[in-house]
Amino acid sequence: MKLLTFIAGYSRRILVLAIVAGVICGACNTVLLVLINQALQGERGAVMWAFVAVCLLLPFARYHSEILLTRLGQGALLDLRVKICRKLLDAPLRQIEEIGPPRVLTALTDDVPVITAALLQIPIICINLVIVVGGLLYMGYLSPFMLATVLALIVVGVLGYQLPMSRASRHFRRAREATEELMKAFRALTRGVKELKLHARRREAFLATSLEAEAGTVHASNLRGVVALTAANGWGQAMVFTIIGVTLFVLPTFQVASAEALVGYALILLYLMTPMQVLIAAIPALSRAGIAVQRVEDLGRTLAVEAREAEAGAALPGGWTRLELAGVTHAYRSEGKDDSFLLGPIDLSVRRGEMIFLVGGNGSGKTTLAKLITGLYTPESGEIRLDGVPITDRNRHAYRQLFSVVFFDFHLFERLIGLDSPELNERARGYLARLQLDHKVKVEGGVLSTTSLSQGQRKRLALLTAYLEDRPILLCDEWAADQDPVFKDVFYRQILPELRASGKTILVISHDDKYYGLADRVLKMDFGQLVGEQPTAGARADEASAAQAWS
Repeated sequence: MKLLTFIAGYSRRILVLAIVAGVICGACNTVLLVLINQALQGERGAVMWAFVAVCLLLPFARYHSEILLTRLGQGALLDLRVKICRKLLDAPLRQIEEIGPPRVLTALTDDVPVITAALLQIPIICINLVIVVGGLLYMGYLSPFMLATVLALIVVGVLGYQLPMSRASRHFRRAREATEELMKAFRALTRGVKELKLHARRREAFLATSLEAEAGTVHASNLRGVVALTAANGWGQAMVFTIIGVTLFVLPTFQVASAEALVGYALILLYLMTPMQVLIAAIPALSRAGIAVQRVEDLGRTLAVEAREAEAGAALPGGWTRLELAGVTHAYRSEGKDDSFLLGPIDLSVRRGEMIFLVGGNGSGKTTLAKLITGLYTPESGEIRLDGVPITDRNRHAYRQLFSVVFFDFHLFERLIGLDSPELNERARGYLARLQLDHKVKVEGGVLSTTSLSQGQRKRLALLTAYLEDRPILLCDEWAADQDPVFKDVFYRQILPELRASGKTILVISHDDKYYGLADRVLKMDFGQLVGEQPTAGARADEASAAQAWS
């Protein structure tokens, strides 16, 4: 069973201890059954103290079995969540983009809770399983022939149970796959709510063809799965009563056992009814958890295919002077299209302290080039070099630490995490004042008081993080696109010159041709190629005076 393998992979020692405690607990229940049967046969005095001793041992064994298994299951669950998140962070960005958020979110929000629900039942399942096994062994002691008959009926019951169970598993697997598509619809709903509100026909079409269709598929598959499981459970309970009926009414006619053995069998079967029903009722949760574990493992294997980037590797030149791209290419498939877009080959040299503007039309490859330069994408051919040192899997992690980036589709963290410094709050307040946000946002304990601002103001907060990181290279992807005209001018004529004057290398993706003259160079992208370069060294005097005024 995949669920058991999953738990064992976390801690075999705790699993063994839990099983031992469960066996003791189940054995205690079986011994109690034996003692009760002997007492009914008239041996009350002989078994009374043994009965008391077992009653004292039983809760102790059950407590430790359930606690160990619960700790094991919850520990494995925690380990699973952390591993998924770590693999996401270790996997190449392009691979994560190809997998897509819906698959990852489904694993974290749907599969993990399903596994959690099953893990909570594991202690009860183990105890009841041992009780059933112990009861069957005692039945064999009373009458081997009757045990063989019961086992034969159990085999028939299991074979009959498998047919609806296999159908249920297929339906649940189909529902799990449809859930990923439903997550895509939810994502489209939350991101496109403004457009859907403004277009009634589009809204109704989206509800009918996307959201309701996928939700209906999930609903129908889950319903069919539950119907099949209900049939399986009905069959299982019917077989339990069939076994009791055969034991009480059929076998006595063949006189295969004594009256005392028949009484013992009836007692055992009645005693085992509840544990057997518990086991039967737990099978659906285990089945769905098995599917969830499989999907999570598949996601983990997919992420592990190219997750070769080392967290610690070769060091890079500390006082670097030149960053080079030599024959770099990268192919990617645009969303909704079958053809691939090839960027490059790109040959580019960036000197330390330069301010370069990267311009071009939408879809020309500017952001892809930015991801290549920052090390988020790996070149398919060619190489990136820092002072002649090639950037490889061994040093790519260290290379990325040279960059502070504000992407067009940036994410804004509410905490200034990873920026531990005694002066963090004071420095942040100073930068907030420069960014004209001190009247709206406060910083206490490295936490921003709010991020519920306009898009332009949120971009200023993202730039605040870049300020505090204080890394040698700053890359801004269409940062000024959402700024008002006044602050846009402040950004180009004051902030950028000040940052360059402090020794930073600056790369700016921009459509604001009014400010192109402020850059050292303007590089133009078109259809994945660098098609032009324009030096603009004449603006140095204006920039120097602007930087002085800003500081």
